[in-house]
Amino acid sequence: MVYQGNRITVTMLEDGIANMHYNAENESVNKFDAETNKQFGEAVTALEKADDVKGLIVTSGKGVFIAGADITEFVASFKKSESEIKDWVVHVNDAFNRFEDLPFPKVAAINGAAMGGGCEMTLVCEYRVMSDKAIIGLPETQLGIFPGFGGTVRSTRIIGIDNALELIATGTPKKPLDALKLGLVDATVPADDLQDAAIDLVKKCISGELDWQAKREEKLAPVKLNQLEQAMAFNSAKGAIFAKANPKQYPAPALAIEAIEKHVNLPRDKAIEVEAAGFAKAAKTPQAESLVGLFLNDQLVKKLAKKHSKLAHDINEAAVLGAGIMGGGIAYQAASKGLPIIMKDIKSEQLDLGMGEASKLLGKMVERKKMTPAKMGETLSRIRPTLNYGDFSETDIVIEAVVENPNVKRAVLKEVEGLVKDDCILASNTSTISITFLAEALERPENFVGMHFFNPVHRMPLVEVIRGEKSSEEAIATTVALASKMGKVPVVVNDCPGFLVNRVLFPYFGAFDLLLKQGADFAHVDKVMEKFGWPMGPAYLIDVVGLDTGVHGAEVMADGFPDRMKPDYKGAIQHLYENERLGQKNGVGFYKYETDKRGKPKKVADEATYELLKATTDSEKQEFDDQAIIDRTMLAFCNETVRCLEDNIVSTPAEADMAMIMGVGFPPFRGGPCRYIDQMGLDNYLALCEKYAHLGKAYEAPQKIRDMAAAGETFYSVE
Repeated sequence: MVYQGNRITVTMLEDGIANMHYNAENESVNKFDAETNKQFGEAVTALEKADDVKGLIVTSGKGVFIAGADITEFVASFKKSESEIKDWVVHVNDAFNRFEDLPFPKVAAINGAAMGGGCEMTLVCEYRVMSDKAIIGLPETQLGIFPGFGGTVRSTRIIGIDNALELIATGTPKKPLDALKLGLVDATVPADDLQDAAIDLVKKCISGELDWQAKREEKLAPVKLNQLEQAMAFNSAKGAIFAKANPKQYPAPALAIEAIEKHVNLPRDKAIEVEAAGFAKAAKTPQAESLVGLFLNDQLVKKLAKKHSKLAHDINEAAVLGAGIMGGGIAYQAASKGLPIIMKDIKSEQLDLGMGEASKLLGKMVERKKMTPAKMGETLSRIRPTLNYGDFSETDIVIEAVVENPNVKRAVLKEVEGLVKDDCILASNTSTISITFLAEALERPENFVGMHFFNPVHRMPLVEVIRGEKSSEEAIATTVALASKMGKVPVVVNDCPGFLVNRVLFPYFGAFDLLLKQGADFAHVDKVMEKFGWPMGPAYLIDVVGLDTGVHGAEVMADGFPDRMKPDYKGAIQHLYENERLGQKNGVGFYKYETDKRGKPKKVADEATYELLKATTDSEKQEFDDQAIIDRTMLAFCNETVRCLEDNIVSTPAEADMAMIMGVGFPPFRGGPCRYIDQMGLDNYLALCEKYAHLGKAYEAPQKIRDMAAAGETFYSVE
């Protein structure tokens, strides 16, 4: 035994070959947390003193090779000063550099995911052998940072500047053959042959068959490209990368490029210092705080879903009532995850529409070579279209997705309840109608919940699971389990008009309507909010949702929350709807829609909209700067999010933030509305509320904000 720890061991195998084995006790994955970093340094010291080691392989005892750094430690680490973060990174790198400098060849045997720090661990080895079941990558930019354990330095020297920039900036992991083609690994083998292949490679290094010293030397020296070649590589990469990620919204890729440009002509140790300084700079950006927080929130929401699911019934078969686009999307999602599902409607043409939607989505996967035609046929066979209830006797859960009409829904739910087994769960895919109200028509209201999917079902990750007054924990648990089984992220919320997401969204539309009434240009508002980070501005969003849907939702919200969601004027959305402008549904809304070359709707400015809006605009128009537009719309949005926390509609800021990001596209780099308030500072936010309180209740600070500001608290103060 060369070294013994509870995270890392180093043992001798055969012929002077050592095995550095990562296998963290009582942990599901290996990661570079503080204790692992400490043990890694100690293991390197032991190897430096060992005189009988001729070569070494790096292996993992987990299904994941090494997951990377421990992100839960980032929150505390990133609160340190920039210089302190740099010193920490340089200190960690010292062990990596010493490992790289050991006087014998090293081969990484990559059995599973080698991500972030896990990938960087493989790069300090001279060779890398990858299982055909593994993946490898540097995803740090997705957290608002970039590789800090030598990843930007070694990758540029191993796979070239252009390939390294693409790998780092996109954060997309590479499968074995892609990694091999890139030069990121040196061989791929079947999983069962991995360790033998790694040992064989070390033996070839020891015998002199492979020049491992030359492989190491290329990582220690500057990049072997002249200035013109470097300029071409950086310029082409910048164009491609910045076209995908706005540097002002996502600065990490730009900061990574900046660091690499500075260090490509430096030897390793000096280059590492440049990387560390750039990493520290990225770590101190608000985007890094938001994106790391987002990752942790995502983990929490998934953990809560698992906790909820403990009381779930088995789900072997589901059913969906209503076979339109939504029903077809739900059926596709279930079938694509291996769950048999019945799709029931009263009209055969609707069944054709639902099956057509599922076929279209699967066909696109076949076109992209993500699915074989045979697999597509197998998936479609899991969907059973039917015009009657004859097959419902053994169904475990029924999702109602009929027209958004309370009377129709109550009738359909009452009918199906009498045809299913007693413990079958009924779930309504309603976006606005009270679950408690719908349950009044049922004999077993404890088996009834809301299950709100977002359109398009196959793309939107969120599912709201709504607890009515009489919904049982078993019903909630089973619905959460179903959402997870379908590959969705469930967030459990309590019943109220609009539930969580729509309840928050409609004050945002209300703020937009008020801006237009007072003279703002809808197209300008869209541009401002898209620049702020939304995937689309409010005018474009309501066109996509449908103005008829928006008007219906606004009526529900006005009844539920008249103090802040019932305007005393006719807004632009209502007026355009009354003039038969429904948005993309009929080709005209705020914008006019034409078909582009790919057959998709393309929005264009429409002078007729401006003429129509004159009827709803004040005679004395106001001018609004960009910040005023942002402040007014975001106050209404964030205030309602906080009120949902006050009213216990949603339990935690993490769930509220994740729901807004996954459900309506709140800018991820801002972390969600609660994180946005934290970063603004509660006192500053409170002052902004007071500035605009004269506009109405929607802009007044909730009591929770006042209490937190007085106590010096923040939503994420516990981190």
